[in-house]
Amino acid sequence: MQMQMQATSIFSSSRAWTSWRHSVPPFGDGNNKHGRPGRRRAARAMAASELPDLSPIRRVVLDIEGTTTPISFVADVLFPYARDNVRSHLAATYGSSEETRADVALLRAQVEEDLAQGVDGAVPIPADGEGVAVVVEALAVNVEAMIRADRKVTALKQLQGRIWRRGFHSGELRSEVYDDAAEALRRWRAKAYIYSSGSREAQRLIFANTAAHGDIRDHLCGFFDTTIGPKREVSSYYEIWQTLGTDRPSQILFLTDVYQEATAAKAAGLEVLISIRPGNAPLPDNHGFPTITSFAQISI
Repeated sequence: MQMQMQATSIFSSSRAWTSWRHSVPPFGDGNNKHGRPGRRRAARAMAASELPDLSPIRRVVLDIEGTTTPISFVADVLFPYARDNVRSHLAATYGSSEETRADVALLRAQVEEDLAQGVDGAVPIPADGEGVAVVVEALAVNVEAMIRADRKVTALKQLQGRIWRRGFHSGELRSEVYDDAAEALRRWRAKAYIYSSGSREAQRLIFANTAAHGDIRDHLCGFFDTTIGPKREVSSYYEIWQTLGTDRPSQILFLTDVYQEATAAKAAGLEVLISIRPGNAPLPDNHGFPTITSFAQISI
């Protein structure tokens, strides 16, 4: 059983943080991974010979959507499955499951915050005394709005993971992992970790239930999610470095398809490559990062 990585925040006070704070340029919608405002052009992938020297790399941290797994699988399969099954899942487990009680508590707290901030799509959740059916409906409406906006909040991601669990265990869902990514994970089995906005449970389900490669969790050393911090914040990557324990952050390679994540990881000192896959959003002009189209280009 692969270990699960969960870091405790080292930035709870201001100590030493000022030396690590960097501004990450805004680019697109803060909630939507693939927002496309502004000028963008498709980046041309660099040949393997043009990649930086990766011989110092000791650990590899990978995004999922658009990096190891097609965006279409997440957008067209996983998200609709969670949306279509949220009501039945909550109705079947409401009041009888400790997990669901925890999920509902997180959702209530998130929705209260969203209402205070005027987030589009947020609606009040009635008290439990008003009946399970009306509470479940209000929860579902909020979850649907969060899914539409591709919100990267723990309350949504944790619930989605529970719903997907039922789908994977029933056989309704099978995940997709690129062939070259699966092969690379076999080569990197003592080095590879996942960092995704999806919950750690959802991450394990994806790599345990691949349609073409079976259960490939043994090739992974651990999983990071947004409990360690948002993926567009420099501090998150600093904490990953501290958790993985390499001598220098530059000994960690981060692979992603998202410019803002790449920028944050680079600012924390990690080596970064951007993944160019079918369906990925084009990158901004002059983004400055080396790119790959296949993990086969990476020699570590």
